[in-house]
Amino acid sequence: MRAAQAGMAVNLILAVIKLIAGIIGHAYALVADAVESTADIFSSLVVYGGLRIAAQPADEDHPYGHGRAEALAGAFVALMLLAAALGIAIEAVREIRTPHHTPRAWTLAVLVGVIVIKQVMASKVFRIGSEIGSTAVMADAQHHRSDVITSTAAFIGISIAVIGGPGWEQADDWAALVASLVICYNGVRMLRPAVNDLMDRIPDDSVVQGIASAATSVAEVRAIEKLKVRKVGLQYAVDLHVQTDPQMSLHDAHIVSGKVKGAIRAAMPSVDGVLIHMEPYDQA
Repeated sequence: MRAAQAGMAVNLILAVIKLIAGIIGHAYALVADAVESTADIFSSLVVYGGLRIAAQPADEDHPYGHGRAEALAGAFVALMLLAAALGIAIEAVREIRTPHHTPRAWTLAVLVGVIVIKQVMASKVFRIGSEIGSTAVMADAQHHRSDVITSTAAFIGISIAVIGGPGWEQADDWAALVASLVICYNGVRMLRPAVNDLMDRIPDDSVVQGIASAATSVAEVRAIEKLKVRKVGLQYAVDLHVQTDPQMSLHDAHIVSGKVKGAIRAAMPSVDGVLIHMEPYDQA
Protein backbone atom coordinates (compact mmCIF):
# COMPACT_ATOMS: atom_id res chain seq x y z
CA MET A 1 0.00 0.00 0.00
CA ARG A 2 2.93 2.35 0.67
CA ALA A 3 4.28 1.54 -2.79
CA ALA A 4 0.91 2.47 -4.30
CA GLN A 5 0.88 5.75 -2.37
CA ALA A 6 4.41 6.59 -3.52
CA GLY A 7 3.44 5.73 -7.09
CA MET A 8 0.52 8.15 -7.00
CA ALA A 9 2.70 11.01 -5.77
CA VAL A 10 5.46 10.41 -8.32
CA ASN A 11 3.03 9.98 -11.22
CA LEU A 12 1.18 13.19 -10.35
CA ILE A 13 4.40 15.22 -10.45
CA LEU A 14 5.63 13.56 -13.65
CA ALA A 15 2.28 13.90 -15.41
CA VAL A 16 2.23 17.67 -14.85
CA ILE A 17 5.85 18.07 -15.98
CA LYS A 18 5.37 15.96 -19.12
CA LEU A 19 2.09 17.64 -20.07
CA ILE A 20 3.54 21.15 -19.81
CA ALA A 21 6.76 20.15 -21.59
CA GLY A 22 4.82 18.34 -24.33
CA ILE A 23 2.54 21.29 -25.05
CA ILE A 24 5.28 23.93 -24.97
CA GLY A 25 7.81 21.70 -26.78
CA HIS A 26 5.37 20.55 -29.53
CA ALA A 27 5.95 16.88 -28.64
CA TYR A 28 2.78 14.80 -28.83
CA ALA A 29 4.64 11.68 -27.68
CA LEU A 30 5.36 13.55 -24.45
CA VAL A 31 1.70 14.56 -24.11
CA ALA A 32 0.73 10.90 -24.65
CA ASP A 33 3.27 10.00 -21.99
CA ALA A 34 1.55 12.43 -19.62
CA VAL A 35 -1.78 10.76 -20.30
CA GLU A 36 -0.20 7.40 -19.46
CA SER A 37 1.14 8.82 -16.18
CA THR A 38 -2.33 10.14 -15.35
CA ALA A 39 -3.72 6.64 -15.89
CA ASP A 40 -0.97 5.40 -13.56
CA ILE A 41 -2.31 7.65 -10.82
CA PHE A 42 -5.74 6.06 -11.01
CA SER A 43 -4.27 2.57 -11.27
CA SER A 44 -2.22 3.09 -8.11
CA LEU A 45 -5.35 4.39 -6.40
CA VAL A 46 -7.26 1.29 -7.46
CA VAL A 47 -4.46 -0.99 -6.24
CA TYR A 48 -4.33 0.83 -2.92
CA GLY A 49 -8.09 0.47 -2.45
CA GLY A 50 -8.04 -3.17 -3.52
CA LEU A 51 -5.31 -4.06 -1.05
CA ARG A 52 -7.09 -2.25 1.79
CA ILE A 53 -10.28 -4.18 1.11
CA ALA A 54 -8.45 -7.50 0.66
CA ALA A 55 -6.71 -7.02 4.02
CA GLN A 56 -10.03 -6.87 5.89
CA PRO A 57 -10.81 -10.00 7.93
CA ALA A 58 -13.70 -12.34 7.17
CA ASP A 59 -17.09 -11.24 8.46
CA GLU A 60 -20.66 -12.54 8.53
CA ASP A 61 -21.37 -11.37 4.98
CA HIS A 62 -17.98 -12.49 3.63
CA PRO A 63 -17.09 -15.70 5.51
CA TYR A 64 -14.24 -16.45 3.08
CA GLY A 65 -12.68 -13.01 3.47
CA HIS A 66 -12.23 -10.16 0.99
CA GLY A 67 -9.22 -11.48 -0.94
CA ARG A 68 -10.98 -11.31 -4.30
CA ALA A 69 -10.73 -7.51 -4.15
CA GLU A 70 -7.01 -7.81 -4.86
CA ALA A 71 -7.59 -9.78 -8.09
CA LEU A 72 -10.40 -7.42 -9.11
CA ALA A 73 -8.04 -4.47 -8.66
CA GLY A 74 -5.43 -6.19 -10.81
CA ALA A 75 -7.98 -6.85 -13.57
CA PHE A 76 -9.22 -3.27 -13.45
CA VAL A 77 -5.69 -1.88 -13.69
CA ALA A 78 -4.96 -4.13 -16.69
CA LEU A 79 -8.14 -2.89 -18.40
CA MET A 80 -7.07 0.70 -17.70
CA LEU A 81 -3.76 -0.10 -19.36
CA LEU A 82 -5.59 -1.34 -22.46
CA ALA A 83 -7.82 1.74 -22.48
CA ALA A 84 -4.79 4.03 -22.23
CA ALA A 85 -3.12 2.18 -25.12
CA LEU A 86 -6.23 2.60 -27.28
CA GLY A 87 -6.48 6.31 -26.46
CA ILE A 88 -2.81 6.93 -27.24
CA ALA A 89 -3.10 5.03 -30.54
CA ILE A 90 -6.15 7.02 -31.66
CA GLU A 91 -4.52 10.35 -30.85
CA ALA A 92 -1.22 9.29 -32.43
CA VAL A 93 -2.98 8.49 -35.71
CA ARG A 94 -4.78 11.83 -35.59
CA GLU A 95 -1.51 13.69 -34.99
CA ILE A 96 0.21 11.80 -37.81
CA ARG A 97 -2.45 13.09 -40.21
CA THR A 98 -2.21 16.65 -38.83
CA PRO A 99 0.83 18.82 -39.78
CA HIS A 100 2.57 20.30 -36.74
CA HIS A 101 5.83 21.81 -35.52
CA THR A 102 9.05 19.88 -34.96
CA PRO A 103 9.46 18.93 -31.27
CA ARG A 104 11.90 21.00 -29.21
CA ALA A 105 15.27 19.38 -28.47
CA TRP A 106 15.11 20.25 -24.77
CA THR A 107 12.17 17.86 -24.30
CA LEU A 108 14.70 15.02 -24.58
CA ALA A 109 16.23 16.05 -21.24
CA VAL A 110 12.79 15.82 -19.63
CA LEU A 111 12.33 12.32 -21.01
CA VAL A 112 15.70 11.12 -19.73
CA GLY A 113 14.74 12.14 -16.19
CA VAL A 114 11.32 10.49 -16.54
CA ILE A 115 12.81 7.23 -17.81
CA VAL A 116 15.25 6.98 -14.90
CA ILE A 117 12.62 7.74 -12.25
CA LYS A 118 10.00 5.40 -13.69
CA GLN A 119 12.45 2.53 -14.14
CA VAL A 120 13.41 2.79 -10.47
CA MET A 121 9.72 2.84 -9.50
CA ALA A 122 8.89 -0.11 -11.77
CA SER A 123 11.73 -2.24 -10.39
CA LYS A 124 10.83 -1.46 -6.78
CA VAL A 125 7.10 -2.14 -7.17
CA PHE A 126 7.74 -5.27 -9.23
CA ARG A 127 9.99 -6.62 -6.47
CA ILE A 128 7.34 -5.92 -3.83
CA GLY A 129 4.64 -7.57 -5.95
CA SER A 130 6.79 -10.66 -6.48
CA GLU A 131 7.59 -10.95 -2.77
CA ILE A 132 3.97 -10.81 -1.61
CA GLY A 133 2.49 -12.55 -4.67
CA SER A 134 0.08 -9.72 -5.43
CA THR A 135 -1.55 -9.67 -8.87
CA ALA A 136 -2.66 -6.06 -8.34
CA VAL A 137 0.78 -4.80 -7.31
CA MET A 138 2.38 -6.62 -10.25
CA ALA A 139 -0.12 -4.93 -12.57
CA ASP A 140 0.76 -1.59 -11.01
CA ALA A 141 4.45 -2.30 -11.63
CA GLN A 142 3.61 -3.08 -15.24
CA HIS A 143 1.87 0.28 -15.44
CA HIS A 144 5.08 1.97 -14.31
CA ARG A 145 7.04 -0.09 -16.83
CA SER A 146 4.66 0.92 -19.60
CA ASP A 147 5.51 4.52 -18.76
CA VAL A 148 9.18 3.67 -19.29
CA ILE A 149 8.24 2.20 -22.68
CA THR A 150 6.25 5.25 -23.79
CA SER A 151 8.98 7.61 -22.56
CA THR A 152 11.68 5.62 -24.39
CA ALA A 153 9.59 5.58 -27.57
CA ALA A 154 9.02 9.31 -27.22
CA PHE A 155 12.76 9.88 -26.78
CA ILE A 156 13.53 7.93 -29.96
CA GLY A 157 10.77 9.62 -31.93
CA ILE A 158 11.67 13.14 -30.84
CA SER A 159 15.36 12.47 -31.50
CA ILE A 160 14.55 11.39 -35.07
CA ALA A 161 12.32 14.44 -35.57
CA VAL A 162 14.96 16.84 -34.23
CA ILE A 163 17.83 15.29 -36.18
CA GLY A 164 15.82 14.79 -39.37
CA GLY A 165 14.45 18.32 -39.40
CA PRO A 166 11.61 19.36 -41.75
CA GLY A 167 9.60 16.40 -43.02
CA TRP A 168 10.24 14.32 -39.92
CA GLU A 169 7.81 16.12 -37.59
CA GLN A 170 5.56 13.05 -37.23
CA ALA A 171 8.37 10.79 -35.97
CA ASP A 172 7.34 11.26 -32.34
CA ASP A 173 3.72 10.48 -33.26
CA TRP A 174 4.79 7.20 -34.86
CA ALA A 175 6.80 6.49 -31.71
CA ALA A 176 3.68 7.03 -29.61
CA LEU A 177 1.76 4.64 -31.88
CA VAL A 178 4.39 1.93 -31.50
CA ALA A 179 4.44 2.47 -27.74
CA SER A 180 0.65 2.04 -27.60
CA LEU A 181 0.98 -1.41 -29.19
CA VAL A 182 3.57 -2.44 -26.60
CA ILE A 183 1.35 -1.14 -23.80
CA CYS A 184 -1.60 -3.09 -25.23
CA TYR A 185 0.48 -6.28 -25.18
CA ASN A 186 1.49 -5.69 -21.57
CA GLY A 187 -2.12 -4.99 -20.61
CA VAL A 188 -3.27 -8.32 -22.03
CA ARG A 189 -0.38 -10.09 -20.33
CA MET A 190 -1.30 -8.59 -16.93
CA LEU A 191 -5.02 -9.25 -17.39
CA ARG A 192 -4.52 -13.01 -17.69
CA PRO A 193 -3.22 -13.71 -14.14
CA ALA A 194 -5.97 -11.52 -12.65
CA VAL A 195 -8.63 -13.46 -14.56
CA ASN A 196 -6.95 -16.74 -13.55
CA ASP A 197 -7.22 -15.77 -9.87
CA LEU A 198 -10.87 -14.82 -10.28
CA MET A 199 -11.57 -18.12 -12.07
CA ASP A 200 -9.78 -20.21 -9.38
CA ARG A 201 -7.14 -21.48 -11.78
CA ILE A 202 -4.69 -23.83 -10.06
CA PRO A 203 -1.39 -22.09 -9.14
CA ASP A 204 2.09 -22.97 -10.40
CA ASP A 205 3.39 -26.51 -9.89
CA SER A 206 5.90 -25.22 -7.34
CA VAL A 207 3.04 -24.20 -5.02
CA VAL A 208 1.09 -27.44 -5.49
CA GLN A 209 4.14 -29.67 -5.11
CA GLY A 210 5.25 -27.78 -2.01
CA ILE A 211 1.86 -28.40 -0.38
CA ALA A 212 1.85 -32.07 -1.40
CA SER A 213 5.36 -32.63 -0.04
CA ALA A 214 4.48 -30.98 3.26
CA ALA A 215 1.37 -33.14 3.67
CA THR A 216 3.14 -36.42 2.92
CA SER A 217 5.96 -35.51 5.33
CA VAL A 218 3.64 -36.32 8.26
CA ALA A 219 4.48 -39.84 9.44
CA GLU A 220 0.89 -41.07 9.79
CA VAL A 221 -0.08 -40.05 6.24
CA ARG A 222 -0.17 -43.06 3.89
CA ALA A 223 -1.28 -41.16 0.76
CA ILE A 224 -3.00 -38.01 -0.44
CA GLU A 225 -5.45 -37.35 -3.25
CA LYS A 226 -7.79 -34.70 -4.64
CA LEU A 227 -5.44 -31.84 -3.84
CA LYS A 228 -7.09 -28.56 -4.87
CA VAL A 229 -5.43 -25.16 -4.49
CA ARG A 230 -6.75 -21.71 -5.35
CA LYS A 231 -5.40 -18.22 -4.84
CA VAL A 232 -7.52 -15.83 -2.78
CA GLY A 233 -5.97 -12.38 -2.60
CA LEU A 234 -2.41 -12.73 -1.37
CA GLN A 235 -2.91 -16.21 0.09
CA TYR A 236 -3.88 -19.72 -0.96
CA ALA A 237 -6.78 -21.95 0.08
CA VAL A 238 -6.25 -25.72 0.07
CA ASP A 239 -8.68 -28.67 -0.10
CA LEU A 240 -7.05 -32.04 0.48
CA HIS A 241 -8.04 -35.68 1.00
CA VAL A 242 -5.64 -37.51 3.33
CA GLN A 243 -5.50 -41.31 3.63
CA THR A 244 -4.31 -42.95 6.83
CA ASP A 245 -4.59 -46.21 8.81
CA PRO A 246 -8.17 -47.59 8.48
CA GLN A 247 -8.05 -48.74 12.13
CA MET A 248 -7.25 -45.27 13.42
CA SER A 249 -9.82 -43.73 15.76
CA LEU A 250 -11.69 -40.56 14.86
CA HIS A 251 -9.86 -38.76 17.64
CA ASP A 252 -6.45 -39.78 16.33
CA ALA A 253 -7.47 -38.94 12.75
CA HIS A 254 -8.40 -35.46 13.93
CA ILE A 255 -4.95 -35.08 15.48
CA VAL A 256 -3.31 -36.21 12.24
CA SER A 257 -5.32 -33.67 10.24
CA GLY A 258 -4.02 -30.97 12.59
CA LYS A 259 -0.45 -32.15 12.00
CA VAL A 260 -0.98 -32.00 8.23
CA LYS A 261 -2.37 -28.47 8.45
CA GLY A 262 0.57 -27.39 10.59
CA ALA A 263 3.09 -28.97 8.23
CA ILE A 264 1.54 -27.26 5.19
CA ARG A 265 1.43 -23.84 6.85
CA ALA A 266 4.99 -24.19 8.11
CA ALA A 267 6.29 -25.12 4.67
CA MET A 268 4.09 -22.64 2.77
CA PRO A 269 3.42 -19.47 4.85
CA SER A 270 1.29 -18.09 2.01
CA VAL A 271 -1.31 -20.81 2.66
CA ASP A 272 -4.18 -19.54 4.81
CA GLY A 273 -7.12 -21.94 4.81
CA VAL A 274 -6.63 -25.73 4.76
CA LEU A 275 -9.66 -28.03 4.58
CA ILE A 276 -8.76 -31.71 5.11
CA HIS A 277 -10.98 -34.74 4.52
CA MET A 278 -9.68 -37.87 6.29
CA GLU A 279 -10.09 -41.22 4.55
CA PRO A 280 -9.05 -44.84 5.27
CA TYR A 281 -5.99 -45.91 3.35
CA ASP A 282 -6.75 -48.35 0.53
CA GLN A 283 -3.65 -49.85 -1.05
CA ALA A 284 -5.61 -50.81 -4.15
